[in-house]
Amino acid sequence: MKVTGYTLIDLGYTPASWFGEAIQIANEKGLVGDGLITFLDTMAPTEVPTIEPHTVSVPFHKNIKAETADEISNVESVFNTMNVLMKTPTVVDGVVMPDACPTGAIGQIPVGGVVVTKNAIHPSMHSADICCSVMATSYGDCLPKDVLDVAHSITHFGWGGRGDTMFELPMELLEKIKGNSFLNDPHTIKIAKEHLGTQGDGNHFLFVGVSENTSETYMVTHHGSRGFGARLYKKGMKLAEKFRQQLSPNTLKKNAWIPYDTPEGVEYWEALQIVREWTKLNHTVIHQKTCELLGVEPTVRFWNEHNFVFKVDDLFYHAKGATPLDDKFVPDSYGGLRLIPLNMSEPVLVVKGEETETNLGFAPHGAGRNVSRAAHIKSKVGRTFQEVFDEETYGLDVRFFSGIIDLSELPSAYKNADMVQSQIEEFGLGDVVDRIMPYGCIMAGGSDFVPKWKLKKMM
Repeated sequence: MKVTGYTLIDLGYTPASWFGEAIQIANEKGLVGDGLITFLDTMAPTEVPTIEPHTVSVPFHKNIKAETADEISNVESVFNTMNVLMKTPTVVDGVVMPDACPTGAIGQIPVGGVVVTKNAIHPSMHSADICCSVMATSYGDCLPKDVLDVAHSITHFGWGGRGDTMFELPMELLEKIKGNSFLNDPHTIKIAKEHLGTQGDGNHFLFVGVSENTSETYMVTHHGSRGFGARLYKKGMKLAEKFRQQLSPNTLKKNAWIPYDTPEGVEYWEALQIVREWTKLNHTVIHQKTCELLGVEPTVRFWNEHNFVFKVDDLFYHAKGATPLDDKFVPDSYGGLRLIPLNMSEPVLVVKGEETETNLGFAPHGAGRNVSRAAHIKSKVGRTFQEVFDEETYGLDVRFFSGIIDLSELPSAYKNADMVQSQIEEFGLGDVVDRIMPYGCIMAGGSDFVPKWKLKKMM
């Protein structure tokens, strides 16, 4: 009797790609009866039982409260999206910070959210801007204007990479990139080289100010892994979707995950660490080149990411815009110091703190927003961009790299800074040990999310 696909179907097997090889071998060996079934059982893939989302949301800690009408709506939206997100089957704990605001569809991790999962890395929960982070360097008694001018001459904001070769990717890091299958492709390597020393757009900045404690001049930069990390995120989401279809098809696509206890999971985790190393270097080259051109040695330098995944045993802490306080999350910590920027007219907070039951070892990453960028710009209709800029940046040296004012990054686009600081204290989210008072800053400028014709009309 010749074995065919119909034979296997009649025996109860579901048609799949393994049928062809199994049929060929069965016919070559002349298998029939119990011998055929025994053989087919060795060829058929073992079905993995699907994992269903939690029927009830895992509770999360709410380190936020609303104090205005806009905040009431924002906080309600944050809680709604968290309630859906916390049904994801891998989730075991979570927290929201005072700067929380929704991003994307309901069920997607909000900015200012931390979600803890077991044996699972969720690419959407670290987002495309992997390892968005801040670095501070003290330039001692250098004049703030000198630091800002020199930094302006060597930094780069906006789309794409640099058109020069000011910064070279170290060979040791390049070899790590080539040794990871998620990162080792020509385009990713090209971007890793060309985007080094760039800061991107949006809310990324280069800030110069003076320490309230020591009167030293500090520079603080804010940016992530640029296109290098974005390409890893894209690959991670594709892989996570394959696992979702197999393991948990009823989980929201955005909340798909990569199991850590798989070869793919381990290598993806290693890729994240390489991206972290690249991003820290991306800050460092800007800070160090500024030192060289000023002819000074840095007296203090520290950094921390606030958009990353942190691993403790088999638990993964996904921080989407949340500052890690506990040193266990920051292996290269400098005295436990962390940075929390607010807006261009407010100080950058230098904080220290410890893990508690309600903060899970995290603090806010900034001031956050109550309304979207476009809604904020719309609220300024009737006034010129220059009028709004002059009023909100009075006394500061604020520069837009593109030469175009971006209203969505001016101070009024963000939550009230005093309120955020008050809630940091109220909810035990770290102690402020210094403040870097603002002198000025550089941001990308421009307005990618408003059509040019509308931008001209509004101006």
